[in-house]
Amino acid sequence: MEKKWQILQPDAEAVNELSARLHCHPITATILLNRNLTSAQEASSFVAASLSKVRSPFSLKDMNGAVQRIYRAIIDHEKILIFGDYDVDGITATAVLLDFFREIGARVSAYIPHRIKEGYSLQTHHIHDYALPNRIQLIITADCGSGSHDAIIAALNSGIDVIITDHHTISEKIPPAAAVLNPKRHDCQAGMQMLAGVGVAFSLLIGLRKYLRDLHFWKDRPEPNLKNLCDLVALGTIGDRVPLVEENRIFSKVGLALINSSTRPGLSALRKVAGIANEPTDAEDIAFRLAPRLNAAGRMDHASVALKLLTTGDNTTARQQAEYLNSLNSRRQEQERLILDAIFSDFQRYPERLKKRTLVCWHPEWHQGVIGIVASRIMERYFRPAVVIAIDGEIGKGSARSIPGLDLFNALQDCQHCLENFGGHSMAAGLTIRAKKLVEFQHAFEEAVTQMTRPDDWIPKMTIDAEINFSDISDNLINEIETLSPFGNGNPEPVFMARDVKVLSSKIVGKNHRKMVLAQDAGRVQNTFQAIRFNADGRMQTETAFTQIAFRLRWNRWNANKISQLIIEDAR
Repeated sequence: MEKKWQILQPDAEAVNELSARLHCHPITATILLNRNLTSAQEASSFVAASLSKVRSPFSLKDMNGAVQRIYRAIIDHEKILIFGDYDVDGITATAVLLDFFREIGARVSAYIPHRIKEGYSLQTHHIHDYALPNRIQLIITADCGSGSHDAIIAALNSGIDVIITDHHTISEKIPPAAAVLNPKRHDCQAGMQMLAGVGVAFSLLIGLRKYLRDLHFWKDRPEPNLKNLCDLVALGTIGDRVPLVEENRIFSKVGLALINSSTRPGLSALRKVAGIANEPTDAEDIAFRLAPRLNAAGRMDHASVALKLLTTGDNTTARQQAEYLNSLNSRRQEQERLILDAIFSDFQRYPERLKKRTLVCWHPEWHQGVIGIVASRIMERYFRPAVVIAIDGEIGKGSARSIPGLDLFNALQDCQHCLENFGGHSMAAGLTIRAKKLVEFQHAFEEAVTQMTRPDDWIPKMTIDAEINFSDISDNLINEIETLSPFGNGNPEPVFMARDVKVLSSKIVGKNHRKMVLAQDAGRVQNTFQAIRFNADGRMQTETAFTQIAFRLRWNRWNANKISQLIIEDAR
């Protein structure tokens, strides 16, 4: 599907001024302005990304109540349970809290529910069947709990306090917990709505450590260095695809440096099985190599496998857990392929289904643990909101993914008469539905999405930061671009455009990746660069010249060497 290119054009005078103030390349200044960093102070702070710039966690609603209740639990040696979600954000949030409380000698344990057998978040049976028999006195949720009203009431009636740490959309009816730390609650003025679940959990620890310091708790014991937990915070933050700005950017940048220092056995082992142990790990490696392997635990087995990997101090255990996660990820990929093949074949047999604005698919034999990934693949291929539902008897569990510009949560709200329940945010959601309501939901979702979108929303777009010539590219420019990382949602890796590019040489590597040497004439000088187009097919495998190319600019590193490389995103 052809994309519409949108070339950003910040004010030329502002570019020159910021370039002069920061002593940086004008293209770097252009990128910063494109990210709405309009002053030298903002831009410098963005590049530095220091933990000293993190806002006070006490601006989060209920933080004071949370740290006071936890202090009492520590002093009175109460049994604390960390109850986490089964995705990478929840697993890392659980690990962060578990590591801290273990280090200070608290009586702490962790529980993550089975994705398929138990479902999402804290439920009443967890109180009656686990917390009470195990004499738990305080539950701290990690990346869940905002909608667990019944479970929290059950806990209160059983004499158990609950502290919620979460970042998911929360209704105006706040659960009656001892504290609800969720920056999205309507009465929270912290301005940290973009935090991941692990970021909220980490903020709790920042606040708790400060509260304990003020009470001279650390007088007779070492004060934990919270920076050492930033590797886990980066892993969960990047893995959950939240915007990499503000605190998220700071946590991720500091955490990536820790990941690359290989101090945590589990992460070292995971990088090794993912094939990225010998080169610096970046945000893209986390998003596409590490996070999927951690998520595979909850999808194909139990998330406790990933939690054990991240919290072990033993290299042998770490290696064993990492290898098992790698095998689970391979099984996940096979299940994903089987479902996608079935859906694509179905669309070939019934092409009229692709005339709809939305794609809703279901089947009783699909693996519930991978339907979210399948929904993402379908959305990306057809650029339409996708809902994939695994049916088990009378009940279906579904995952939905949206296109930019459509608030998926609002669309599902318009369909709630068809659903048993749902939750999520603007781009991704989960739902439960009765099988007899599937067709009704299919029609309601189509109507809701059609009403909420405009014709322009259905054209995929690529944002171009600047049009440049090959002569503009230098080692210094690439180095400056690297200082703007980590890249991801909210801080996309810069994309550039160049015109009149020739292919001097070309070969296919791997299955269908096209490696090229590209040239652009500039007067008497011919500037050449190595380039690669991943998953090239059709015309892109044979074209000898391009009128325009859209590309990312990177160092290609191997064996302590590096060379500049263009990653081709699109071409005409």
